[in-house]
Amino acid sequence: MIETKEQIIEHFKSGSKDKSNLKIGVEHEKFIFDKKTNTRIDYSKIKKMFENLYEFGWKPIFEEKNPIALTKNGKSITLEPGNQIELSGAKLNNIHEACAESHEYLFELNQVIEKLDFKIVSSGYDPISKLEDIPNNPKKRYEVMTKDMPVGGKLSLDMMYKTAGTQLNLDYTSEEDFIKKFKLANNLVPISIGLFANSSIVEKSNSGYLSYRSKVWQETSRGGLPEFFLKDVNFEKYADYIMNYPILFLQSEGNYISGKKYLFKNFMNGEIKEIGNKIPSTNDLDTHLGTIFTENRLKQYIELRSMDACGWECLCAGPALFTGLLYGNLEEALDLIKNWEVNEVLSAYKNAPKNGLKTNLMGKDTSYWAERLLDISKSGLKKRDFLNRKKLSEVKFLDHLEKIVKNKKTNADNIISKYSNSKNLNDLYDQ
Repeated sequence: MIETKEQIIEHFKSGSKDKSNLKIGVEHEKFIFDKKTNTRIDYSKIKKMFENLYEFGWKPIFEEKNPIALTKNGKSITLEPGNQIELSGAKLNNIHEACAESHEYLFELNQVIEKLDFKIVSSGYDPISKLEDIPNNPKKRYEVMTKDMPVGGKLSLDMMYKTAGTQLNLDYTSEEDFIKKFKLANNLVPISIGLFANSSIVEKSNSGYLSYRSKVWQETSRGGLPEFFLKDVNFEKYADYIMNYPILFLQSEGNYISGKKYLFKNFMNGEIKEIGNKIPSTNDLDTHLGTIFTENRLKQYIELRSMDACGWECLCAGPALFTGLLYGNLEEALDLIKNWEVNEVLSAYKNAPKNGLKTNLMGKDTSYWAERLLDISKSGLKKRDFLNRKKLSEVKFLDHLEKIVKNKKTNADNIISKYSNSKNLNDLYDQ
């Protein structure tokens, strides 16, 4: 049971890994559309898709009698509120392995998609659908979230039903190592938004944003980039933060109920009558940690969450960039940002969804900082010296970002140009 702040701090400490055993976990989401109608597929079609994936060795996970996820060999496919599907990858050793995992998954998924006459959109925001046209699914927690989330952020339902991202999970070796990595990751959010901007089209029109997904997350309940994240956050400070954070939902006898009246410390103190004044378990703590939707967050590892979903050409680039920085060349990366001012980073964060790599940060465009960071990451990946069968290092996965920085054109810029000329919905789907 979790009854004291010290237990939460110990929970974070127990996540520390040996330096020789740092892992990489990649998660990425996709929108699935019906090819004939250009509409998002409903839950009945999700079940058909899941059934076809059984042939590749995936096993179902049920909530009551409803399949809501699949699992295989340490990885899972989960179902988001609007039937976006997310691969949560296994904990792997390097980007070669993580990219191979994604390649295998996408191969299997594409076999099923073609068979069922569906299409994939790899974008940070659904470019076609209106919110009221998106089907839901029977996962119980989403009923509570759909009701409560809009209270704290006007675009919260857009976040739930219309966004898709790429997430990277990285380890820390100690509290000191966490402090450094978490500070770096949060200060780099404006650059991350610009580099991975891939959500410009909204309801078939140019939104005026390069990353509309990021704008949505900035106006989502429980989201954003807290100012103190840009400083030195230790385990105790993060424990204080989450103890004084509202609960999203509570589980009682298989049902989900709103937790909006309570902070997590109320739960710890046994003050919630609706669940019989019970004390939270470690699982309850993990649920709470996973329902805080900030740009980056701490569980027993660090989650980096500010990248738009994208297609195959860039899927491995984000994990490679941040692995090179946080695992391969942390001190040099920290040296680059040591004079950045908190108010400057927060201003750049607010402006990045619209301005992308042209966002001003400390008197320079974020494209300048992105180029510096690419060099630092490249050096870090070379130091890591993980080679594939062709004797190529993880550096090769930065090629896509090198092109973006060189040409000063993101995925979002490219789709705006392409779609604005054609107005052809097929240009929005994965080819």
